[in-house]
Amino acid sequence: MAIVKPFKAFRYTAKAGDPARLVTQPYDKISPEMQARYLENSPFNLVRIILGERFASDDDKNNVYTRAADYLENWIQEGILAQDSVPAFYAYSQEFEVPDTGERAVRKGFIGLGKIEDYSAKVVHRHEQTLSGPKKDRLNLLRAAHAHFGQIFMLYPDPEQDVDRLLDGGKPLMDVLDDYQARHRLSAITDPATIEEIQELLAPRKLLIADGHHRYETALAFRNESRGIPSAGYVMMTFVNMHSPGLKILATHRVLRNLDGFDGRKFLEHAANGWTVTTCESVDGVRKALQIPQPDRVRIAAVTRGAIHLLERPREEEELDVPVLHQEILGDMLGIGEEAVREEKYITYVRGIDAAVAQVKDHSAQIAFLLEPTPMEDMARIAFAGGVMPQKSTDFYPKLLSGVTIYRL
Repeated sequence: MAIVKPFKAFRYTAKAGDPARLVTQPYDKISPEMQARYLENSPFNLVRIILGERFASDDDKNNVYTRAADYLENWIQEGILAQDSVPAFYAYSQEFEVPDTGERAVRKGFIGLGKIEDYSAKVVHRHEQTLSGPKKDRLNLLRAAHAHFGQIFMLYPDPEQDVDRLLDGGKPLMDVLDDYQARHRLSAITDPATIEEIQELLAPRKLLIADGHHRYETALAFRNESRGIPSAGYVMMTFVNMHSPGLKILATHRVLRNLDGFDGRKFLEHAANGWTVTTCESVDGVRKALQIPQPDRVRIAAVTRGAIHLLERPREEEELDVPVLHQEILGDMLGIGEEAVREEKYITYVRGIDAAVAQVKDHSAQIAFLLEPTPMEDMARIAFAGGVMPQKSTDFYPKLLSGVTIYRL
C-alpha cells in the first residue's frame, strides 16, 4: 500500500528575491560551470546547500555539510525561507520543448511526502543500479541538515488519469524558467477532501522510481539509523502518472575515450559479424531513424571519426537496447567490463545526438553510441518484475527543480 501525505513545506519568500535565481537543477546534473553561475545568481541560491564549495581548510567542524546546515538554519531565521501554514500537496507542472524533436509538451504531477519502503515490500520499485559514492555524499548532507531539498521522481500507473484531474491547484506559488527554458509552475492543493481523494486513489498503486535512486536509498539508510525520528520515515516525492502524455524519456548516449589501440574500421568489421551495418548520410538521418521505435529490431548508431553507422539485428523477446549495448558491444567487442563501466573510466553519458557527435568529430572522443529512448512500458515491465537496468538507461526530461519545496525533518 502506497502511503502519501501532505506536508507544510518550507519555501523561498519574496525577501529572497527572484525564485528563478534561487532554485537549481538536481545536484547530480549541476556542472562546475552551472555551480559557479548559481553561486553568482544569489547569496541564497540553493546550490550553497546541495552542492556547496569545498575548501582545503575543511575539517570535521567546518565543511561543506556543516555549512549547508548553517545556511538552512540562518535562512529560516532571516525569513529567506518560511514554512507554509497548512499541510498541502503541491501541484507541479512543467511546460517544455523535447530535445531532438522540437515537440511541445506539458508534464503534470504533485509533490507530497511518500513513506519510505524497503524494496522487498514491493511498494516502491527501482529500475536502475546505484553507486556507493553518491549515496555516502547525500547521507552526509542529510545527517547534517536534517532536510530534503529535492524530490524523488516517482511514477504510478493511472491509465484513467483519475489523479491528474485533481491536480488543478489555486494561485501560482512559483512560475520560473529553468536553465533549459522549461517552465515550472507550482500551486498548493489544500482542500482536505481533494487531498483525501488523492491519497485513496494512490494507495493501491505500485510506485516506480524514475529519477532519484541514490537519494531514495540515502533516505532509506537514514530512516534505518534514525528510528527515533518519525519524520525520517518519509521523503519528498513528485508523483507523475506513467500514462501521462507529457511524460518524456530521452536516450542517454555513450561517448567513449581513452581506449587503448582503438581502430574504428576494425570495430565496424567486427560488428558486421553479427549486425547489419549501414552508413548514414547525415546526422538528421540517424536522428529521424532513432525517433521511430522498431519493436522487432535492435538499432544502435555508432559514430566514428569517418561517418555515422547504423547497427541493426533482430530483437529477441523482451530485449532492450541499453543492456545489449553494454553486454555485446561495450563488453564483448570492446572489452569494457562492468567495473570499468561503474567507474566511468572510458564512458561519458551525453544527452542529445548533436552533443555526442560533436565530441567524436572534434577528436575529443574515439567513438559514440547513439540509442533510441527506452519505452516506458518496457522499463515498467522490468522494474515491476524485480529487475534492474544499467545506469543511465533512461533520461526523464525535464528534471525536477530542487528548492521549489523543502521538507525539514
